Amino acid sequence: MAKQIKLAAQARTGLGRSAVTKLKMQGLVPAVVYGAKQEAEHLQLSAREIDNVLAHATGEHFLVELEVGGAANRLALVQEVQHHPVTRKVLHVDFHAVAADELLHAAIIVETTGEAAGVKTGGGILEIQIHELEVECLPKDLPDVIRLDVSALNIGDAIHVKDVQLPEGVKARADGELTVLRIAPPTVVVEVAPVAAAAAAGPEVIKEKKADEKETK
Repeated sequence: MAKQIKLAAQARTGLGRSAVTKLKMQGLVPAVVYGAKQEAEHLQLSAREIDNVLAHATGEHFLVELEVGGAANRLALVQEVQHHPVTRKVLHVDFHAVAADELLHAAIIVETTGEAAGVKTGGGILEIQIHELEVECLPKDLPDVIRLDVSALNIGDAIHVKDVQLPEGVKARADGELTVLRIAPPTVVVEVAPVAAAAAAGPEVIKEKKADEKETK
């Protein structure tokens, strides 16, 4: 089950580019929380605090208890985090408000444990084709990560979505036949012998002089 993290926030009144610039100068990050049963609410977070929370999180989809001013804490899922493309600083955070009895959808990171037999002894290659698996569950059942033991896999073996053992109360939303990972055979490099330049160019063609061509001096 995902651990719920407390995150302080304040209501945000200023909107627009100039307001966001002022927030950044104050070490704050703009955010919004929305849900099916409430209007979007604009918030601001401490940049240092959200950086610290993200640094210790397995992925970017996790539950938090938002402490907005003096109001009662509310449960929310971190839905999207926007980063600066160069500095990777957090630019904006989207939260999705959830209720304890509400089914939620989240993409959970897939991690592997162990070393596949086909990799260790056969030189195979572990290919992970689904790095995040979208699941459906109640907030209390949301896992931090999905771990798959690949130790027994040989070359040609694969794990499909239907093979993933999810915690009780958690359901995968992807097609069960999709491949999560597989052990591919080793790559074979075929060396081609260099071709002699003369042979590559082909035989030289000598054109016969025409009879009426005369050598001039």
